[in-house]
Amino acid sequence: MACCGGGADTAGAAGPRLKLRLKPLLWGLLLVLLLLRVGWLALTPLQPAASDPVLQLQAAGGPLELTLRGTLLSDPLPNGGGDACRALLQLPVGRTELRFGQCPELQQGWRLQVHGRLRRPQVSPHPLLAAPAERLARQGSFSQLQVQDFEVLQRAATPVADLRRRMAQALVQHAGPNNGSVLAALVLGSAVVPVPAELREAFRAAGLSHALAASGFHLSVLLGVVLPLGARLPRLGRLTLAAAAMGLFVLLAGPQPSVLRAVLMGALALGVVECGYRGRPLGILVASALVLLLARPDWLLDVGFQLSVVATAALVVSARPLELGLRRWLPGWLAVATAVPLAASLYTLPLQLLHFGVVPLYAVPANLVVAPLLTPLTLGAMALACLAVILPPLLPLATAPVAWLANVLVVVVKLFAALPMAQWQLGRPAPGLVLLFSVALLALAWPALARRWRLLGAALFALVVAVQFSLLSADQLLLVHQGRLDLLVARHQGRAVLVSSSGDGFSCSQASQLARGLGVQRYDWALLLDPLAPEQPHCWRGQAGLVMASADGSLPFQPGQRLASPGLSAAPVAIESRAIQLQLGRWRWLLLPDRQALWAWRQLAAAGSEPSVLRGRLDGVWLGFAPSARERRHLKELGAKRLWFSGTIPGGLPAAWAASGPSGYLQTALG
Repeated sequence: MACCGGGADTAGAAGPRLKLRLKPLLWGLLLVLLLLRVGWLALTPLQPAASDPVLQLQAAGGPLELTLRGTLLSDPLPNGGGDACRALLQLPVGRTELRFGQCPELQQGWRLQVHGRLRRPQVSPHPLLAAPAERLARQGSFSQLQVQDFEVLQRAATPVADLRRRMAQALVQHAGPNNGSVLAALVLGSAVVPVPAELREAFRAAGLSHALAASGFHLSVLLGVVLPLGARLPRLGRLTLAAAAMGLFVLLAGPQPSVLRAVLMGALALGVVECGYRGRPLGILVASALVLLLARPDWLLDVGFQLSVVATAALVVSARPLELGLRRWLPGWLAVATAVPLAASLYTLPLQLLHFGVVPLYAVPANLVVAPLLTPLTLGAMALACLAVILPPLLPLATAPVAWLANVLVVVVKLFAALPMAQWQLGRPAPGLVLLFSVALLALAWPALARRWRLLGAALFALVVAVQFSLLSADQLLLVHQGRLDLLVARHQGRAVLVSSSGDGFSCSQASQLARGLGVQRYDWALLLDPLAPEQPHCWRGQAGLVMASADGSLPFQPGQRLASPGLSAAPVAIESRAIQLQLGRWRWLLLPDRQALWAWRQLAAAGSEPSVLRGRLDGVWLGFAPSARERRHLKELGAKRLWFSGTIPGGLPAAWAASGPSGYLQTALG
């Protein structure tokens, strides 16, 4: 018996040891599988299917008119300003994005026959600029159809989409466009409910975008109501009730990466607790993320998924230690309230810089102020959404107090967004710098690390900040060419100016994206060479302290006049052309946007009457067109160190010459 007993004890002790050995092996296996999946995805770029309509574009060599049939995958969504909108159409093979000049009343699931002009989506000319091609490729679409005519073939039943639409429309109708869209987003998420662009930007500037995105917070509020209702039920009943609540959450918000992460993590945590074990939140988070990435490795590049996982990790790892540290200076309740947004802001800061190049400067105080509003607002919005479906007559009466609370939230958000430097534009650092910055922050914020690692983290943090600010203050000239659009950004010791060949709204939007990515708070001045008046003057005025533009086809300014700010200046060369002399620190460039400017410059040079500032050494010349062979011979006589061309130049180019291509950029650091 003794031997049997000893054998039983030995076997009992061997079980835990075996589990301890198997656990790292299982985690390692999951990680290896994930890396293999991600590597396979990275080495296998997305390609259109064999019968995708984009292949017809390749055969035709350009845009062509087509008639297509398919099913709408979503309701049409607004496309920038105006009445234009877009929607994804599922074809028998492949997908295409429909572009409507006037947004029609179409719904998800309807079958359409559409006729229009098919083209390839626009690619990004610069890494800092967003473009449809990359966005659509991630959705499996490689073409766009500018719709000229359409016919509804079938109005298929879509009960889930109808339910979402009914809830959102009821809330917007009774609470107003701004308050109603916020309430609808608290229930369905901003990915499902279109929030007005101005309001969405205000939430982003205040560091509160997460409040409108369906996430773990909204699920926790829902489970906080549902789980107490099932407290007296047996285990199976409790799990069934929780599963129903999580299923409803996914159904309404859609299977977004952040939603599925929250639901899977919640399901694992509930399962562990109900089985009598003590759950480890960090392990549950990692397991949830790995499982989702094994199924969809492309989500690793999804910004929403990245922010969701990192913010949750921050709360799990550092919220409690930060709270204990803050208690030395703050009251207990304030330390608890501050620790959560502070941890999330610190951990997600590298992602904010990598993807957006901005720091929401007031994110922590903004979250502190709105935190008491979000839980009652989310509960109230959920209750109103249920009333819209079950008892619509009661909705007007019940909406008033919740809409008032939503209005308080909107007012607070706009106040924070209007503060100076609400979005501190530091520019988008290089990925290597972001990685070093992440390591430094982790060394500073991880509670278990020794003091020497914190000191090393602080030193690395200071080094990264110094490198980034030195890059921001360096002299640089950047040319971005896209179709007929040319943008030149000149930077000198942290200041920047802009020269644009066009004054339309798209050019202003691109200029704004460049400023944000380059860390430019505001251009000193902007020179618009477009002979037409700017389409959106308020947009341009928001980009620069001074905007020089034409209103009647004349030059923006005349010889003898000068645009200037410290270290940066521009002046016209001749009255009969748009040639511009640009001074960038001690560097001198000649800007020739068209052939007339080149001819005028040649005539001045031949007569010896060119401006004295450009006599002698010339550091660079930009041409906004592709010169002929004869013009290229004349350009060699200028003696410029660099020659830049917008567009494609046939044949080889000398070493000092460079062309942007049909859609691309040229950049040089001047030192």
